Amino acid sequence: MWKSKYIFGPVPSRRLGRSLGIDLVPYKTCPFDCIYCQLGRTTTKTMERKEYFPLDEIIGEVDRKLKENCAFDYITLSGSGEPTLHSRIGELIEAIKKRTAKPLAVITNGSLLWDGDVRSALMPTDVVVPSLDAGTQEYFEAVNRPCPGLRLDRVVDGLETFSREFKGQMWLEVFLLGGMFDPRSRAREIAELTRRIRPTLVQLNTVARPPCESFAAPVPRDVMMELPSYFSGPTEVIAEFSAKWQNTPRPANREEILNLLSRRPCKSKDVAASLGIHHLEVLKVLEELVRERVLAVTEENSETFYEVITRNTEGEK
Repeated sequence: MWKSKYIFGPVPSRRLGRSLGIDLVPYKTCPFDCIYCQLGRTTTKTMERKEYFPLDEIIGEVDRKLKENCAFDYITLSGSGEPTLHSRIGELIEAIKKRTAKPLAVITNGSLLWDGDVRSALMPTDVVVPSLDAGTQEYFEAVNRPCPGLRLDRVVDGLETFSREFKGQMWLEVFLLGGMFDPRSRAREIAELTRRIRPTLVQLNTVARPPCESFAAPVPRDVMMELPSYFSGPTEVIAEFSAKWQNTPRPANREEILNLLSRRPCKSKDVAASLGIHHLEVLKVLEELVRERVLAVTEENSETFYEVITRNTEGEK
């Protein structure tokens, strides 16, 4: 099996089913350093747009992957950094739309939608999933830890303009935190801004995988189920991913598993569902990789997650 540099998955997604992901920027290259990020702390905090990875190489991998006829529901530009930082994302979107009828999604933190070039680049996509995690500048700085000079009002203006111009589906993710963060008050503040933005749908999310900072606590389920009533437009609480396909018996491949887990921590059952491998076979490989100190095990909300020990976390494990 060939080894991909930019394409990963399909991976299980709570929003998009089975998602074939494409990474457009190096690991943790982002205008934000969010305290809840499942990928760890941002190593390159920047708003500089450039061709981080060669566009021709990315398109070449897309062509190769599509020839495999693997089952997926969406092609998703996301991964381990902010995809809109890639200066040729618009050209990639056009190339993908010419190659497949599968829907195309972009998962972005929304930090650059004030830039007209970024908005124009995203117009041909089917779904754009930006984020809005704060209703005040103070909370924005505390939770998203943005690049110096990036203000919440600029981000909100970009979201509002994009929502007005975009013809596809805009699902606005609102990430809420529990513990000391008072999710009810924060939800009310954000709800006021969403009335201006008017997305197709608001999706309420909270911590489900091990966060960057241990104090980024999840919102209890009963509170999460109460919060949609604070919003005036269509709003839902994002549920845990559940597979809509059946596993087909085949051997567990170490490279496939490591490729998936290098992008984000996953539970063993999600690895099995994503790759179409029996759960017990996946567990055998995961346990072997833990013994070899290639993977680390973390606990979150009484769930076990597996993640690759990287240069970011190796000194802490």
